[in-house]
Amino acid sequence: QVQLEESGGGLVAAGGSLTLSCAASVRTLTSGAMGWFRQARGKEREFVAVIWRNRSFYADSVKGRFTISSDNAKTTVFIQMNSLKSEDTAVYYCVADGRIIYSDLLRADAYDYWGQGTQVTVSS
Repeated sequence: QVQLEESGGGLVAAGGSLTLSCAASVRTLTSGAMGWFRQARGKEREFVAVIWRNRSFYADSVKGRFTISSDNAKTTVFIQMNSLKSEDTAVYYCVADGRIIYSDLLRADAYDYWGQGTQVTVSS
């Protein structure tokens, strides 16, 4: 069982920056993935970014504004969010899976482990 603990959410003005962190109780990045999904009120949960086998993948909506990274121990992932927009407002969930395959990276139902979520609110 993998426990994921998120931190760093909050309220920020449009154009501002925020960094989220997610600490895993077990290293999953050796052969698996860690990343982020988000869910805005009234909308479906959507893929944001993920690290898989030392490669990073991003949703088109955040490419160029968000950067995902991990620590040397491969147990914590970070997402640096710049140039935030009101449409980035959502609950952000950390996800992890030790065996996910490339073709499933963008699928929410492919991840076995989820954090409790952290609210990010961007005021316009």
